[in-house]
Amino acid sequence: MKKSVMKLLVFALVISIIAVLGMAGCKATTADTAAATAAEIEGTTAAEIVEGEETVAATQSPFQGSPDEVYHMLVFVTGVEYWIPVYEMFKECGKQLGVKTVYSGTPEYDINKELTVFEQVVATNPTGIYLCPMQPDPFIEPINRAIDSGIAITTFATDSPKSNRQIFITSDNIREGTYAANRLAEEIGGKGKLAVLRNPGQLNHDIRCDTFIKTIKENWPDIKIVGDVASNQDPEKAYQAVLTMAQKDADLGGVFMPEANSGMGAAQAAEELGGKIKVLCCDVNKQILDMIKAGKIWGAINPNQGMQGYFGMLTLYVTAHPDLVDPMNEDKAMGKNPVTLPFIDNGLSIVTAENVDYYYLDKYLERRGSKGVEE
Repeated sequence: MKKSVMKLLVFALVISIIAVLGMAGCKATTADTAAATAAEIEGTTAAEIVEGEETVAATQSPFQGSPDEVYHMLVFVTGVEYWIPVYEMFKECGKQLGVKTVYSGTPEYDINKELTVFEQVVATNPTGIYLCPMQPDPFIEPINRAIDSGIAITTFATDSPKSNRQIFITSDNIREGTYAANRLAEEIGGKGKLAVLRNPGQLNHDIRCDTFIKTIKENWPDIKIVGDVASNQDPEKAYQAVLTMAQKDADLGGVFMPEANSGMGAAQAAEELGGKIKVLCCDVNKQILDMIKAGKIWGAINPNQGMQGYFGMLTLYVTAHPDLVDPMNEDKAMGKNPVTLPFIDNGLSIVTAENVDYYYLDKYLERRGSKGVEE
């Protein structure tokens, strides 16, 4: 007797037995369970459907990649705490998709070194790179060349908008600067003097500062911006800048900066000046969180890092698998990758003394049972 016929007889027998047991008052079961049982008896899978002599196997989920697929998350200043929760969920999404993820970058704040690391990663021919370019224009040609070679490239946190990257994920720096301006303005009572410490040349930082100043000028007529100083992410420069501005304007009410390092220096100066200057920075690390908890820093604008990492990996996977998407346009007919999402906002939060305990990295990794970027 042919094997396919034998399978049909076994399947029919199991169905008959279940029907009898059902009439005898046993718990009802489904035909799917019967099929699974019959399949198990025959040593095959329940997903197989026997039709005559043909077997049709159920298709695998398109969101199950291969362990051979390698996706890098590439950043500058790899030791910065900000990247760790981003990579944590980038890595988690990679596990769920069944692909390999790698944390890459350079420990220095150096555009040339980041470009070198990028080229080294490209040479390994990974499936995709989730890139945070320190500056936009130097990456245009390297990104385009990598994409032409078949590597999926998406950007996050800071962008290279003139390149051919197809997805950019960030917390919307314009929204971030606007939100920071309005919250700090409210905190000082809608009148007084504010200042900005900036990091010139890094696109996302410049947008935050420019938007902060623009929002104050347009929305808060009783508040004056009395300082716009380059601290370049240097705590000592930030410390000296706040002391100098406060000497000039004794009623300085608050200072905003687009990153965390300057926040630490500004907070030290504010404390020495009596604690009346409200310090609002962007991004957090343990020192910033401890200062917020102690009341030395009023608050920190923090992007939803885990969302940035998770959806970074997910959308990078789709970029590398463009056949998953069939939009109603001419892209596929023209031989173009149809995955195009010029901007995704990963959202933001403001960290204050009221919610600071939720943002400690060690507690986050301990809760997840993770070693962070070390695994």
